[in-house]
Amino acid sequence: MGPAVVVGGGISGLLAAWELARAGHRTTLVEATDSLGGCVAPRHLGLPAGESVTLDAGAESFAVRIPAVRELIDELGLGPAVVEPNPAGSWLYLPPAEPGIPHRAVPSPRLGLVGIPGDLEAPEVAEALGPAALARARQDLDSARSVERWQRILHGAGPVTVGELVRDRMGDGVLERLVAPVVAGVHSADPDTVDLRTVAPGLLEALVEHGSLSRAVAARRGVAPPGAAVASLHGGMNTLTAALAEELGRLGVRTLTNTRAVSLERGVPGRGAATRGWTVTLAGSAAQTVTAERVVVATDGPRAWDLLAPVSRDALAATDRPPEGAGVALVTLVAEAPGLDGNPRGTGLLVSPSVPGEVVGAKALTHISAKWDWVPRALGAGSGGSRHALRLSYGRVSDAPDSTAPGFRTPDADLLRMAVEDAAALTGVDRSELADGLLDASVVRWRSALPAATPAHRARVGAARAWLEDEPGLDAVGAWVSGTGLAAIVADVRRRIGGTPDAQEG
Repeated sequence: MGPAVVVGGGISGLLAAWELARAGHRTTLVEATDSLGGCVAPRHLGLPAGESVTLDAGAESFAVRIPAVRELIDELGLGPAVVEPNPAGSWLYLPPAEPGIPHRAVPSPRLGLVGIPGDLEAPEVAEALGPAALARARQDLDSARSVERWQRILHGAGPVTVGELVRDRMGDGVLERLVAPVVAGVHSADPDTVDLRTVAPGLLEALVEHGSLSRAVAARRGVAPPGAAVASLHGGMNTLTAALAEELGRLGVRTLTNTRAVSLERGVPGRGAATRGWTVTLAGSAAQTVTAERVVVATDGPRAWDLLAPVSRDALAATDRPPEGAGVALVTLVAEAPGLDGNPRGTGLLVSPSVPGEVVGAKALTHISAKWDWVPRALGAGSGGSRHALRLSYGRVSDAPDSTAPGFRTPDADLLRMAVEDAAALTGVDRSELADGLLDASVVRWRSALPAATPAHRARVGAARAWLEDEPGLDAVGAWVSGTGLAAIVADVRRRIGGTPDAQEG
């Protein structure tokens, strides 16, 4: 096997390098920053007496319906560390259902998909929607309502957004109060821009089959594996990337940090562009030119396009470059807060985008120490204290790059102040209790971390993949081509680089 170069040291790059090295390639991994892991990396926060706790800086779980992540975990010997979340479930923070009612937190519906309810008789659905919106949603169950429109779209393979489908079948109330918080919190986007087939594959087919969107959701959920929809690792998902990095060292992979790939060319210098192989020019700490039989670009979408478009012979147009987006910011708080001991909002909340920013600026809150049972022990909460870890998310893909909404561009001091205020509003705990009990806090920022799951992006990825199929030794992986989530990323990398069969949904 000849040499290989992987550009990008996040989870997709680490996994691609592992697959190539195991296949016998002399592999070089190039990472622009000073550390590996990307969005699956550790974050260290201080505790009293000079101690600290390590939590995830980004992704903190994986979907279990696709087996790819669990299979990788088992191959790396991490199977015994797999943990399931607290089954208490999450909540929603919603605007008033009727005039005169304040913003409020309600439990999330238990049976749902992308926020679409699968049981319109569930009491938590009624509580979240209110009488008028619930009555409109129940029209979905009317056997006289035709699904002919969606059958035409299904067979015509035309684009359809989540918002378009939900508004037609269940109305604006379900869209605003149940679906928008999930799409905003998970995909950092607006349901009216999110491609249905990307985030809920098979749902349109199920709608046509069952004649009802809620019954379609129940059917899709019914074929999912039993138990929790997500899982994690004791110590956090960052232990997965740490294990991969250790494996790369064992296999002799050369890792270059603080080094950027600035250009890609066909062929080998001195032997012309017609020769087999690729030349990568690097800048930074390890500035040099390297040649390779295989090159895998494992960066975010904009950086990947910048490398690939110049050698695409106009197959990838500069005007189709994935947008940068406004970026996101994650704020983690560690505090002594007895008011959180009873997990008053389950494992966390998703905030409806209809809630004004002056009420709550965060799009989501995860009560980390309520969600994963190893975290309280890591915090030392069992020693008589009431230590808790909370993570709040700010910013959406739909935000304009110059948006003034809280997010990637907001100064740390402002984000930390907002996080304490938002955490108090969302959990119902007194603000002064959180502020006075704060032990440590951190801000992590991700630029272009989440791909826009829009029909236009789906078409862009299709064009890129079609071109790459005819380019021997060149490939691109990562969330921008596979979709959001560790399960999608890992399955895609292993299929394209490792040669494993297509992953099937559970």
